[in-house]
Amino acid sequence: MTAPDVHLVNHPLVQHKLSLMRERDRSTKGFRELLNEIGMLLCYEVTRDLPLEMVEIETPLSPMQAPKIAGKKLTLAPILRAGVGFLDGMLALVPSARVAHVGLYRNPQTLEAVEYYFKAPQDLSDRTTILMDPMLATGNSAIAAASLLKARGGRDIRFVCLLAAPEGIAQFHVRHPDIPIWTAAIDERLNDHGYIVPGLGDAGDRMYGTK
Repeated sequence: MTAPDVHLVNHPLVQHKLSLMRERDRSTKGFRELLNEIGMLLCYEVTRDLPLEMVEIETPLSPMQAPKIAGKKLTLAPILRAGVGFLDGMLALVPSARVAHVGLYRNPQTLEAVEYYFKAPQDLSDRTTILMDPMLATGNSAIAAASLLKARGGRDIRFVCLLAAPEGIAQFHVRHPDIPIWTAAIDERLNDHGYIVPGLGDAGDRMYGTK
């Protein structure tokens, strides 16, 4: 069972692709392609309840009332660097979305998030913002990123990740109980270095071929 504010995406395609990504010998190219594909599938799930409005259009045969997404466009907010792996897949579905970039790195001693870059639309108050990072481990980066987006006016924020640890979910919802989470899996725990177990390693390193 998952909490009402945690949505476990158990679609067979998502679960299959995640299993491929977990494999130790998966190539950098293969990992990057799979992350892009899963980003598209997760975008489909996280936007399932976007409001629609009926508008007048002309088909080749006649006018009609047809549904279109209501309100302002989405804002996609990847946490640099690994969150960018979701971006192309999501933009393929919503190419008119605006993009915010949230630059954070994890202090290796304290595991706290350190901000080094933040660029977002001036006012997020009337937008649905999808915050994204492949891993929700300690929760520190997601907490810091969500706080930055709220300071820019964000009210409808949704967090999307590939893997989550129970500790990260708990910490995130202590600080941001109003932000729901979409994830493909909730793994067992964190190890002593703050990595998700069994996990898939460092998503950024595996995506970019660095260590």
